[in-house]
Amino acid sequence: MGKTIYLDYQASKPVDSRVVEAMLPYFTEKFANASSLHTDGDIATDALEESRQKIAEFINSQNPREIIFTSGATESNNLAIIGYALRNRRKGNHIIISEIEHISIHNIAKYLQKNGFEVSKVPVDFYGTVHPDKVQEKIRDDTILISIQYANNEIGTIQPVAEIGEIARERGIVYHCDAVAAEGIIPIDVVRDKIDLLTLSSNDIYGPRGLGVLYVRTGVMLTPIIIGGGQERGLRSGTEDIASIVGMAKAAEIVQETMEIERKRLTELRDYLIKNILEKIPKSYLNGHPKNRLPHNAHFRFDYIEGESLLLSLKDEGISIATGSACTSKTLEPSHTLISIGLLHEEAHGSLVVTMGRYTTREDIDKLIKVLPKIVEKLRKLSPLAD
Repeated sequence: MGKTIYLDYQASKPVDSRVVEAMLPYFTEKFANASSLHTDGDIATDALEESRQKIAEFINSQNPREIIFTSGATESNNLAIIGYALRNRRKGNHIIISEIEHISIHNIAKYLQKNGFEVSKVPVDFYGTVHPDKVQEKIRDDTILISIQYANNEIGTIQPVAEIGEIARERGIVYHCDAVAAEGIIPIDVVRDKIDLLTLSSNDIYGPRGLGVLYVRTGVMLTPIIIGGGQERGLRSGTEDIASIVGMAKAAEIVQETMEIERKRLTELRDYLIKNILEKIPKSYLNGHPKNRLPHNAHFRFDYIEGESLLLSLKDEGISIATGSACTSKTLEPSHTLISIGLLHEEAHGSLVVTMGRYTTREDIDKLIKVLPKIVEKLRKLSPLAD
């Protein structure tokens, strides 16, 4: 079949070869435990702390000790929300999230509700924007935490993070932000945006899987959810994976150096794709904000089409693509994000998510533009709902 065209970068990214090169010595030559007090342990400790410094610089954290390494974004979200809720329950038991948070946030919220906490969900507009005034309306005297994502992982809408952070800071409420969808694509600044807790993922910046970060602003107190030997300031026990940590730090360095150029390139590819698809396919629509969206994201829906059929037809053409979040792909339920922006179930099912990345070319997008109209036309002829 030849080379597969990969357009599912939000689900997973390849590890950059430069990252792999940086990691290799820490598997065989510099393998010691960073908690050990001998010379080899010192080498591991130096690598750990140098990496922590690089990640801090990546998000403009003013103190490397604010960077806590975890096993991934899901664990970081758990430590941020459950850890803060349990530690600060005496201050209140009310938490605010948005209706379109990542599924991990929603499931954390369900867990907390079963354990005596109250959760309010902020609605979004048709473009998937969380309006700050809607956040303000949900705040109560017992609100202790607000968790609103930096950008939506499905439809790509970028949220007014700084305005939400300002509201939270003024009211003395801690603000957690899941930044996984945005990291490495748009600049993140925890000081500017008044973020107290921030979730990052290594693989989402072309680093290794199985590693994440939770930024914890100095003074914010959490209860650990993994108990052990006290690594990572006692917030995340377990021997640190130095190879992966070094890899994530290298990945962060690379995206910082290339972000501006890559953002411009991906924005041009995205707009080129959107223009052609909407022109060439009747009754096709763009989900998410038309302008204020992630540079690499184009999320379409098509009348009278089922997303799974589109995906399988494109698979036959050698194109790897998605119909929704990979984290919820095992369920037949429509995307909670698409339902929240006001789509009907049948409309939500007819979606296609294109996410591009470092290795996406104009030729890849041209291939999609060439085959997709024919596939949609063929599937509509088979649909009993089509005109």
